[in-house]
Amino acid sequence: MTAQNADSTEKTQALDDRVNNRSHRPNSQAFRDFVAEGWDRTPLDAQALAAAGFTPARRAKVSAAFPGERLVIPAGGHKVRSNDTDYRFRAHSAFIHLTGLEADSEPDAVLVFEPEDDTHSVTLYFRPRAGSDTVEFFSDSRYGEYWVGPRADLEAMSTMTGIATESSATVDDAITKDLGAISVRLVRQADVRIDSVIDVARTQVQADLETSEAGDAELAQLLSELRLLKDEHEIEAMREAVAITRSGFDNVIAALPTALAHRRGERVIETAFETAARSDGNGIGYDTIAAAGNHACTLHWIRNDGAVRDGDLVLVDAGAEADSLYTADITRTLPVSGTFTEVQAKIYDAVLDASDAAFAVAADHVNREVKFREIHEAAMEVIAVRLEEFGILPVSAAQSLSPEGQHHRRWMVHGTSHHLGLDVHDCAQARAEMYLDAAVEPGMVFTIEPGLYFKTDDLLLPEEFRGNGVRIEDDVLVTDDGVENLSAGFPRTRAEVEAWVQGR
Repeated sequence: MTAQNADSTEKTQALDDRVNNRSHRPNSQAFRDFVAEGWDRTPLDAQALAAAGFTPARRAKVSAAFPGERLVIPAGGHKVRSNDTDYRFRAHSAFIHLTGLEADSEPDAVLVFEPEDDTHSVTLYFRPRAGSDTVEFFSDSRYGEYWVGPRADLEAMSTMTGIATESSATVDDAITKDLGAISVRLVRQADVRIDSVIDVARTQVQADLETSEAGDAELAQLLSELRLLKDEHEIEAMREAVAITRSGFDNVIAALPTALAHRRGERVIETAFETAARSDGNGIGYDTIAAAGNHACTLHWIRNDGAVRDGDLVLVDAGAEADSLYTADITRTLPVSGTFTEVQAKIYDAVLDASDAAFAVAADHVNREVKFREIHEAAMEVIAVRLEEFGILPVSAAQSLSPEGQHHRRWMVHGTSHHLGLDVHDCAQARAEMYLDAAVEPGMVFTIEPGLYFKTDDLLLPEEFRGNGVRIEDDVLVTDDGVENLSAGFPRTRAEVEAWVQGR
């Protein structure tokens, strides 16, 4: 190696360090000494979180399900969006549900259930507030207080959550100690680093990996099913999310003239909704669908880069996430001109009738046992009959509704209902017998959202139907007396929607 090459090698900078090449951060000892002085480090004032009073009962159910086993529920860590910028952090929903840390969730935190006799001690491991004399305080743009604001100290976090706390610096030892003698269940894919720590430890003690994987899946399943019935705090959080969502939809109505004049009118509608979601809540619960014309027939149209034209229907599927991190999920289909055409009206009324039928079946739980899947079946019966009346079905409605038929599903391939809460598709890891085949019970919150989607390139359709998509989606709380439409304050009938768009 030549002297020149050796000198070049010595000057080679590690890739991870190069992100700071753009910066001129001071690093002298004088600066370090000076920046550590003169800060008010009074412990942060902390009060119990709104959800904290509900979490002990939730944790007790988890503890009772897995006696004698260690349970590890990570919040998750930052996820890189681009280079050295991260997505806005949101903790894993199971972690939020069990700690009460909603908008105040901590990246890299881990909740650990440690077996003690027939119960568990529970400890929250997180990254506590750093001292002003640390490099983290002034130099770490991901965690440093100078950059991202103060975090709670151990005592404050314990006050907020009602859970014992420890520094996350000790969490690896806590979750791997005595692994050969104690069974450990982990919520996987929440934090890839914690996954790796547990996987390495299991390999070292020669644990049966197939059994371990099954145990992890059972934990995820239980945590998902735990949210099938909402408590009072969750229901109030849902009401707030729906209220914010209504503000967002009112913004959409006001923005329709601007959308008509803009080359990307769908984007105008999207941002109008999201202004309210972010101003009044934590943001959106999922990517907003603002789909005009034929785009309304693409079920998850989130590009939202199309024009909005007079005479179009625009399907807006949007939900605000409240600061509690509970989300609404509402869809309204709006006639941009203020009036449905004759064909659009036929489609809209068919979908509305299907929705009303689904509501009626859900409410009938007070008289008999109603299975969750029956809500969908009721909507589908109406959809099939209407398609037969339109002359679209190639067979009778009865034939189409048979298991061997299902022709009507060409124009509505999705389900009619899903549970709603911390996740827009809440309780997704629940067993079929606890979800589709479960009885409708008070405390459940789910959507009712039938639709019909007639694509422009569907040659089996009469031409006048093509390019129109309609979905009507409401958020429903099951009560002792029937059901409550949490989104009842939204215009829903065709006349109400037309008046809404027309500003009457």
